[in-house]
Amino acid sequence: MAAQNGKDLLVKVDMMGDGTFVTVAGLRATRISFNAESVDVTSLESQGGWRELLAGAGVKSASISGSGVFKDADTDERARQLFFDGEIPEFQVVIPDFGVVEGPFQVTALDYAGSHNGEATYELALASAGALSFTAAA
Repeated sequence: MAAQNGKDLLVKVDMMGDGTFVTVAGLRATRISFNAESVDVTSLESQGGWRELLAGAGVKSASISGSGVFKDADTDERARQLFFDGEIPEFQVVIPDFGVVEGPFQVTALDYAGSHNGEATYELALASAGALSFTAAA
């Protein structure tokens, strides 16, 4: 895969629960991380004392984080309401030339900051809350 433009990694939220995804506005930095817990099944019979892991076991999770500036009242309000209401809507993460990850996420952190000589900023953290799907880029 060739080098990609970071601004093309997009985080989108289902605005109304009807499958209409809108890019969370104002984000300047985004990140998605995938994790899988391992289940250790090492025993005294493990060959050479090497650790053994149980395939397909453990919990899978994903987290999304982003930071940016206030830009769009609708998506700013949606992110804030998701946090305070504890809703778990569908999100999409568009990874350029790779594909789209989609599934339910919960807003787990929402931070606001600003300085007297700069713009107001926010940081957003999301945690997966169910099965995710991946659609490869065409």
